Amino acid sequence: MSDEPLKLPMAGTLRWRDIVETPAVLIDLDIVERNIKRCQDQCDRLGVAIRPHIKTHKLPLLAHAQLAAGAIGITAQKIGEAEVMADAGIEDILITFNIVGNRKLERLKRLAERSRISVVADSAAVVEGLARTFANEKREIDVLVECDTGMHRCGVLTSESAFELARLISESPGLRFAGLMTYPGPGQGNAACEWLDHAACLVRAAGIETPIVSSGGTPELYAMKHHPVLTEYRPGSYIYNDRSLVTAGACGVEDCALTVLSTVISSPEHGRAIVDAGTKVLTSDLFGMSGYGLVLDRPDWAVISLNEEHGRIEYAGGPAPTVGDLLRIVPNHACVVSNMVDSVHLVRGEHYIRAEPVAARGRIA
Repeated sequence: MSDEPLKLPMAGTLRWRDIVETPAVLIDLDIVERNIKRCQDQCDRLGVAIRPHIKTHKLPLLAHAQLAAGAIGITAQKIGEAEVMADAGIEDILITFNIVGNRKLERLKRLAERSRISVVADSAAVVEGLARTFANEKREIDVLVECDTGMHRCGVLTSESAFELARLISESPGLRFAGLMTYPGPGQGNAACEWLDHAACLVRAAGIETPIVSSGGTPELYAMKHHPVLTEYRPGSYIYNDRSLVTAGACGVEDCALTVLSTVISSPEHGRAIVDAGTKVLTSDLFGMSGYGLVLDRPDWAVISLNEEHGRIEYAGGPAPTVGDLLRIVPNHACVVSNMVDSVHLVRGEHYIRAEPVAARGRIA
């Protein structure tokens, strides 16, 4: 772990409530720093390296802070995100998404010429495209086999399939088999490690080196046990946290660094208020919960519905909100919120720092 302190900016004397126009996204760096340390400490206890997923924040500033705290590299979901982070001087990037199509493969090749890039594959078709692209390159590209351990998205379905694909990668020109990775389903983090252990044993028994065994997911992290097979962990949402993680028991409301600042623009009747934050900033993700966010300091209020520009809040008792009141809402899913705004506002408590462009916003390809 680096001994260097996190080089995040300090606040001035101005208050954000006197500066920021709503709706807007606030990022409290005091909480961010606590969250980074908490996650790093947990990964140290588990004996795994941390490779945080930057899709949550999309900010080079925070990626560098994660690296300064001890991360070995970063995870990106798309080539566009990785390109932004490489432009910001980050050299070790894992892209955890099947890369398919000649144009994307050419972008990947150019990116690998200037950064240490690794990728994943879950089929022979993906491997063939990677091999065709990197067969004549000076440096092989690292490829991990993605394993479906219960999430039912991408990934091979059995340990035996993982072994077969690992062998294909190791025999393909331009590629180096680097290991196994997964994103476990809800509540399946520890069971996923047992799945990976079996697959790794099959691969190693064939004489194929398996340097990396990687899992991920903030909801699972703080319930994880030590598993000798696991070498790295890829959490993302931990840096901000959100209502879904509070509900899952992974954090408290006080650990939520990202909030959506909104203004009450209408209070037409007792029990109902309208704010200026709708689906375009709060996201329509529900994750099985009721409502679309948690109103700070008023947990009895419910964000009951959203339109594009309007959020409907219902409440039963207590003083009614008035037009012009500022409300901070913890969204259900912070990662989506980051991709909805051009910039976020960095704060520390009540004090304002600056607006920070979301550099990787919209990099969905």
